[in-house]
Amino acid sequence: MAALHTCRFAGFCLLFLLSFLHSSFAGQRTLVLLDNANTKETHSIFFSSLKAKGYELTFRTADDASLALVKYGEFLYDNLVIFSPSVEEFGGSLNVRAITDFIDGGGNVLVAASSAIGDPLRELGSECGVEFDEEKTAVIDHISHDVSDLDQHTLVVAEPSNVIKADTVTGKTVTSPLLFKGVGMTTDVDNPLVLEVVTASSTAYSYYPDVKITEYPHAVGKSTVLVAALQARNNARVVFSGSLDFFSDEFFQRSVQSSKAGSKKFDKSGNQDLALAVTDWVFKQRGVLRVGEVKHHKVGEDNPPAAYTIEDNVFYSIQIEEMIGNKWQPYQASDVQMEFFRIDPFIRTTLNRTRDGLFTAHFKLPDVYGVFQFKVEYNRVGYSYLSSKTQVSVRPKQHTQYERFIPSAYPYYASAFSMMLGVFVFAIVFLHHRDDGKVKAE
Repeated sequence: MAALHTCRFAGFCLLFLLSFLHSSFAGQRTLVLLDNANTKETHSIFFSSLKAKGYELTFRTADDASLALVKYGEFLYDNLVIFSPSVEEFGGSLNVRAITDFIDGGGNVLVAASSAIGDPLRELGSECGVEFDEEKTAVIDHISHDVSDLDQHTLVVAEPSNVIKADTVTGKTVTSPLLFKGVGMTTDVDNPLVLEVVTASSTAYSYYPDVKITEYPHAVGKSTVLVAALQARNNARVVFSGSLDFFSDEFFQRSVQSSKAGSKKFDKSGNQDLALAVTDWVFKQRGVLRVGEVKHHKVGEDNPPAAYTIEDNVFYSIQIEEMIGNKWQPYQASDVQMEFFRIDPFIRTTLNRTRDGLFTAHFKLPDVYGVFQFKVEYNRVGYSYLSSKTQVSVRPKQHTQYERFIPSAYPYYASAFSMMLGVFVFAIVFLHHRDDGKVKAE
């Protein structure tokens, strides 16, 4: 009997452990599309790092006839990695439309291209506000290239100053130069959702390496984008790299020295640190915010009323948390604002943060009634878009709530009483006045 209880206890412990592991690794299912199996060997450090972080990697060739992202209306994966730049047609039910639907459903995508880029990746980039250059083109820089590249100068060196200033996306500050060899990109300047994570130097351009320049290049100078990112309005994330070699073992471990005069040699490039940091960001392991409990009530009370009255003193609070190391922790910021909004904001105030991540505000309602919203919309580079709206009604004062005597109206009160007194005196004088001249004449 004791042995039976022991077995049951062990079974419960195992079930709890499995459920805990499942919840810890939820959102880690990742499909990796490759041109060929050799990519697993040439990019082994990158894939090993992902596995060490708990990602469940499923490797397939891009033209596999069994490819699918959806089954019975449910997404089979949370993340998609496309390391197959030369694919001309995806296999199975996978195509550009299926990938964009995957993004619209909240999925995350990491794309690495090369000079052998095919039409599907170019089309996917266009859908996300990124324009790849033509096939067989490359980013060329005759000034900022690695000293080992003595021929076409396509092994470009990107300085740390060319990396976006957003630690949420790039992790810690990049200190070593980056190596890049691949196709150039440009971004849609009218699309506020696209970020230029890494750009080329002012001396770079994108063109065919073996062809004499006869027309204006697709991208010139710092408008040549090497790594771009997109955070959609539904907080799905996409990263485009023009170089598949950017994630390779060779570029991770290779030394780098720019051909610029006086450039220092670095024993190791910054590719590995940046690549893993950007991957954590695109797979929502960094920069993810959520709204917790929202409260509002009159000052001195604990519960929200059925309707507020104009000029009430109101307390508002909102809990904001950030995902750090697979745990939700209080968000640390001092720039969160709240708007008391009808058609336009009547009140805009910066919220005060407490130690436990609670953001609060005390304010007085405007002398305007109607249907309002407590609205918090927080949009910062690298962080997920945060939106919280709470609708409330504001009514005018009841007749019993107005002051009986308003100090500013005392002159009007005085004029009214003086008029009354004047009429009274006039009436007395008129009624009791006697015209003696007329009496004598009679």
